[in-house]
Amino acid sequence: MTATLFIADLHLTPERPGAAASFRSFLEQRAVHADALYLLGDLFEAWVGDDDLASPFNAVIAVALKQVSDAGVPVYFLPGNRDFLVGPGLARAAGFSLLQDPTCVDLYGTPTLLAHGDTWCTDDAPYQAFRAQVREPAWRATFLDRSLAERHAIAAALRERSEQAKADKRPDIMDVNPVAVAEAFRHHGVSRIIHGHTHRPARHEHLIDDRSRERWVLPDWYDTSAGYLACDATGCRAEVWSIL
Repeated sequence: MTATLFIADLHLTPERPGAAASFRSFLEQRAVHADALYLLGDLFEAWVGDDDLASPFNAVIAVALKQVSDAGVPVYFLPGNRDFLVGPGLARAAGFSLLQDPTCVDLYGTPTLLAHGDTWCTDDAPYQAFRAQVREPAWRATFLDRSLAERHAIAAALRERSEQAKADKRPDIMDVNPVAVAEAFRHHGVSRIIHGHTHRPARHEHLIDDRSRERWVLPDWYDTSAGYLACDATGCRAEVWSIL
């Protein structure tokens, strides 16, 4: 039986060639046989605009994804906090459809909510304020009006600032808020949620309004192993893909 596959938080960059090579092998060997492939954000360490497709590294990733869609497998991309500037240019080159965050799908008869996950980290007030700022149309326009070199320098500085900020935060603040998750289940009327962002892969059970519901957190692609979620009519299961 084939399955629909979900991945997130690959944070692809030329500085981590093993993860990029493993992703390409995943696409060539696993994704081309899937019913569909969903990328739930942070595919790239940073995406500073679709004109960065001129980068050889980015072009290789786009071609690898396009081969999956050319094989007849629908590919969908939902933006994360590192690649929210992905637009129609990359979508065309990579052959995927852009999704809103969050998005509801009917997954083999199970109503499922897909998200990157960062919007539910509501205890991290500074992050939520920053997230709101960079998604303002005016901020995006000003940023994209800069040269590629300037944008890359800004992205690097923001990543460094983010890592420093994380060191001073309690781990629980950077996880999803249970109340926010419960509200998402109720508002969208789903029995399953799939998301990434927190880098804490697990299957969680939630009892909401006397109904049992499940939440899957996708793994990242760091260290020596990576992973993805495979779902079919029988349910979902976490699977491992090794980093080369």
